[in-house]
Amino acid sequence: MALLLRTVARQGQCLSRSQFGVLYRHAVPMGTTANEEMNKFWAKNTRLNRPVSPHISIYKWSIPMLMSISHRGTGVALSSGISAFALAALVLPESYPYYLDLIHSMTFGPQFLAFSKFALAFPVAYHTFNGIRHLAWDLGKGFKIPEVYRSGYIVVALTVLTSISLAAM
Repeated sequence: MALLLRTVARQGQCLSRSQFGVLYRHAVPMGTTANEEMNKFWAKNTRLNRPVSPHISIYKWSIPMLMSISHRGTGVALSSGISAFALAALVLPESYPYYLDLIHSMTFGPQFLAFSKFALAFPVAYHTFNGIRHLAWDLGKGFKIPEVYRSGYIVVALTVLTSISLAAM
């Protein structure tokens, strides 16, 4: 059916509703440039006195908003970190045990090591727990506003507890 509609539309013919029982909308001809379309869009919005979309600075920050941004950020950071380590493993001249011994030979204090472990564990734990939260949403559960906030607080609490536990090892 789609192939038939496309073929007929390319020939410039229009199907009526009674022929196939569908409503066919005419496509806008490609006689204008993107710049002309953009100018028409802004002229229409100005003429109708429509407001411009609000900037992020006017929104009141909320837990779901912050968690959505953080989930994307941790995903990018984890992907970038894994890619950087993989690239380093390919490019660096020595083997893994050499670099592990090099790190062990440096004298870092216990506070620095604990902080480093926490800094590595936090994005992994957060992205994992928030990903589980998103999987629950994919099942259609937890969309009511109180449930969204409650699950957000649970994710943050589990992330902090898991990160502290992993850093203490």
